[in-house]
Amino acid sequence: MMKIATQRVTLDVEDGTSMNAYTARPAEEGKFPGILVFQEAFGVNAHIRDITERIAREGYIAIAPELFHRTGPGFEGSYTDRDAIMPHMKAMKEETQVLDIAAAYDWLKTHPQAVPDRIASIGFCMGGRASFLASATVPLRAAISYYGGGIAPTLLPRAANLSAPMLFFWGGLDKHIPPDQIRSVMDELKRLGKTHINVEISDADHGFNCDARASYNPTAAALAWTLSLKFLDTYVYSHEQKAQVA
Repeated sequence: MMKIATQRVTLDVEDGTSMNAYTARPAEEGKFPGILVFQEAFGVNAHIRDITERIAREGYIAIAPELFHRTGPGFEGSYTDRDAIMPHMKAMKEETQVLDIAAAYDWLKTHPQAVPDRIASIGFCMGGRASFLASATVPLRAAISYYGGGIAPTLLPRAANLSAPMLFFWGGLDKHIPPDQIRSVMDELKRLGKTHINVEISDADHGFNCDARASYNPTAAALAWTLSLKFLDTYVYSHEQKAQVA
């Protein structure tokens, strides 16, 4: 594992707003691929910051933008208080989220240590949907969605524009995402001939990757993380490639 450096940055978004983001990167010199890290509905909290740092330790420059920056800059909600997140969720618009994705992507692409054509995304819950949207709106090498609800039906018209192979994780016990939504996504990607991998972990619930949630499933989380790193290693930047440029 690499030593890392973290930093909070402020990005200018095309609609005139400013968006804070949490970033992490390898502390050593070298060139590295980039990862967009998309938050759950509970903000860029300790869990998302931890994910961002874990990714950096694997040799990536990672950025987690605050997608609620228009309604709640710095917002970090409690996992036991869903009412607090609803105003921010309801205020989100697809067109402005596309602008947020572009701002974070541009920050990665122009980072002096970045390999600009080796960028991927990963997202959790609401962020899983954002990861799908990112692949449809900016050029990525890979995209990962953990229990990303709401992709169907609203984002399916964008599926034809997916730029990268996608890896999906779902919990077999998840009551938040109906099976017909998942089938709709898979059927459309198959129809379009889009490269994708679909993983359902039968004994996992929604949010299984987050150790701050009651639904945390350490076995499922470890398995999904291992598969995620292998997926990135395959499509974005192998460990051998990273060693050559570091």
